[in-house]
Amino acid sequence: MRRLIQQFAFAMILFPIVAFSQQRHPLTVEDMWRVQRVSDPQVSPDGKTIVYQVTSYSMEENKGWSTIYLVSADGEEGYEFKTGFKSNTEPIWSPDGKRIAFVADDSAGTPQVYVEDVDGGAAKKLTSIALGASGILWSPDGLHIAFVSDVFPGCASDSCNAARENQLENGKVKAKLFTHLPYRVWDYWKDGKRSHLFVVNAETGQTVDLTPGDYDTPPIDLGGRMDYSFSPDGKQICYVKNTDKMVAVSTNNDLFTVSVDGGASTRMTTNPANDNQPRYSPDGRYIAYRAQMIPGFESDRSRLMLYDRQTKRIIDLTEKYDRSVDEVVWSPDSKALYFNADDEGYHSIYEVQVATGKVKRLTERSTNEDLAITPDGKYMVFLRQSVTHPNDLYKMDLATGETAQLTHANDALLGGLEMNPWEPFWFKGAGGTNVEGFMVKPPNFDPHKKYPMVYLVHGGPQGQWMDEFHYRWNAEMFAAPGYVAVMVNPRGSTGYGQKFTDEISGNWGGKAFVDLMKGVDYVVKSYPFIDKNRIAAAGASYGGYMMNWMEGHNNNGVFKCFVSHDGLYDAVSAFGSTEELWFPIWEFKGTPWTNPALYHKWSPSSYVQNFKTPMLVIHSQNDFRLDVSQGYQLFTALQMMHVPSEMLYFPNEFHFVVKPQDARLWWNTVLGWIGKYVGD
Repeated sequence: MRRLIQQFAFAMILFPIVAFSQQRHPLTVEDMWRVQRVSDPQVSPDGKTIVYQVTSYSMEENKGWSTIYLVSADGEEGYEFKTGFKSNTEPIWSPDGKRIAFVADDSAGTPQVYVEDVDGGAAKKLTSIALGASGILWSPDGLHIAFVSDVFPGCASDSCNAARENQLENGKVKAKLFTHLPYRVWDYWKDGKRSHLFVVNAETGQTVDLTPGDYDTPPIDLGGRMDYSFSPDGKQICYVKNTDKMVAVSTNNDLFTVSVDGGASTRMTTNPANDNQPRYSPDGRYIAYRAQMIPGFESDRSRLMLYDRQTKRIIDLTEKYDRSVDEVVWSPDSKALYFNADDEGYHSIYEVQVATGKVKRLTERSTNEDLAITPDGKYMVFLRQSVTHPNDLYKMDLATGETAQLTHANDALLGGLEMNPWEPFWFKGAGGTNVEGFMVKPPNFDPHKKYPMVYLVHGGPQGQWMDEFHYRWNAEMFAAPGYVAVMVNPRGSTGYGQKFTDEISGNWGGKAFVDLMKGVDYVVKSYPFIDKNRIAAAGASYGGYMMNWMEGHNNNGVFKCFVSHDGLYDAVSAFGSTEELWFPIWEFKGTPWTNPALYHKWSPSSYVQNFKTPMLVIHSQNDFRLDVSQGYQLFTALQMMHVPSEMLYFPNEFHFVVKPQDARLWWNTVLGWIGKYVGD
């Protein structure tokens, strides 16, 4: 009876009743935070069931939680996996399919590894590590679970780690002593801690630190989806570590192997650039991994490599394929690998043959992630989304390409929303190069009317606008008030070949700016429903930089207002306050003292005398990628130039605004600002 009740409740998630008679309305902030966010599918060893997690949020409580679900491989049956915890994440199967491990907070609020029988029963706590566990992976022999935890390298015991952490959190003195770079990363202070890889015995709970010492595993950044992997016999782990003296200026991540019993590690790669995401072939012969060839360049093309464990030979499987490999999974017979990659505004799935290196694209014009394969090798299980549809779980027949949707987590919500799909277009950018853009029309679109336009610029700059249901820069939300949302993938964008990506480095305000302005010219001339006199622009990170650059180069007054979120304003001071120094060193071809001319040339602060367009500045205290001082300096310059301007400051957010109520304020402020200058 318990299982039947659970399956009925789950059916409301899989196939919710949609009130088609209800009046449809544009997407709102409240709608977006009611979305059930599906993630992390894992196929059972017998291929019959998929475990995954769904994250939900409460606007009132200003927080979220995750729930684990099971669904049959045909999508017909499913139920919630009851754990007794409010929130539980990272579900993984035991190799025999009888248990599921997951991560949940213990009574002290510290994330730990738990194991529970698939058929129910009490969850067993497996770890009690002081600084918490995450990133769990079960060994193929079922004996161990790998996980990652922070440690203080000078501590010889977990009790020492606990004492040091307690002093940091509860001590009366809050001063920090820095001894090396980086001392902070993204949104957290390093505080002398390192990330280490552990294994815990799945029965006894005995824990071993496999990567002792003053290094991070995984590295602080630039890794793959998971930067460690068990060998098929469960006796060895391949993992990623950067051993360079100053990690802040190095992308030199390398692969190492170590016994699950601990002991000395063996370096596997010596490539001076970035190697990551190791994956043993099921037959044990190869380790597949991703590699970049250019040291210091974090957006170099990621190639799919094979390390032959017998001959020690390394093979570049995608040498002739001009896309950057993302997630990688093996076929069960070890004859092929599958990966996804940015591909002209989508994230496509590909197959590559081990014997020939032949690459075949398996999906068209769709955005797919979190790849998993069934044990019989017949089906790929993955997540798919679009600008009008958040992630759901799908299954693809690898022989026929036929795809079936397995979950319907948000059908009831989506049934009440009025949204339009995105529409691609192409135009000639700088130097006559083909550049792609995308458009989302407003709800209840009337081609005979004139609409304001919001021009969105993506971050990176090595990234791309993609057909996805973005939770921060959501095109449907920008279109909802009655605007045409336009997005262009200018020079520097991924998914169009490495040459296209490379052409922004050392040239931040050059070809990319020309591409963007030619994109404006194209849509204004090509689409008569766009009101050329009511155009706003908005962007974050590099997109924020571009808003700041446009502020000093809006000579013909095309843009009536700007929204600059977490953007670089002054290139020199940004260098001194960021954490991953390899990025500006590559992008500006040196340091401010070795190449001051380029820093001056491409710094928006060099063009303050031209500032005149109303601008909303947004920045957050815990943004360590682009320090909050960039926002302060920008706002000060705008005010000193008597430009209509406001600054929205978040004391508890970082490079992204992720708390529900903060996001609501963000959207209301951004859309209010845009509406003030281009709205009706």
